[in-house]
Amino acid sequence: MTAYTIGLGCDRGVLLATVRDAVHLALAQAGARPGEVVAAASITLKRDEAALLALAQEQGWPLHFYEAQELAAVPVPNPSETVRRYTGTPSVSEAAALLAAGPAKGQAAPVSALVIEKYKHRGTDGKNATVSIARKTI
Repeated sequence: MTAYTIGLGCDRGVLLATVRDAVHLALAQAGARPGEVVAAASITLKRDEAALLALAQEQGWPLHFYEAQELAAVPVPNPSETVRRYTGTPSVSEAAALLAAGPAKGQAAPVSALVIEKYKHRGTDGKNATVSIARKTI
């Protein structure tokens, strides 16, 4: 069975429709289905982000949150100084996807596990959502 984890980043106050569209477009690009997703993840700064919470509940995905320093320790292909300035880590979606796909708690999957590195989507609300997808070995 193929299983995936999804890392999520977004602008504050993003609409659920924007995050949902970003995830579905990224899954389609990866050739994956929502039913193959075993977890979603983001940064603790987004613990109260309504769209992320609603999407995870709607899909039945467990949603994990990681501290900035945990995310910053994960090597990623697309680090961003802008993301670091706002969050304290150069990557949210890629690092979160890799941590959620890791072999054990606190261990990240290798960068090669990323099937979608950093898919950016701007919704009709003018806000951005970023999705990364990693393959999880079960």
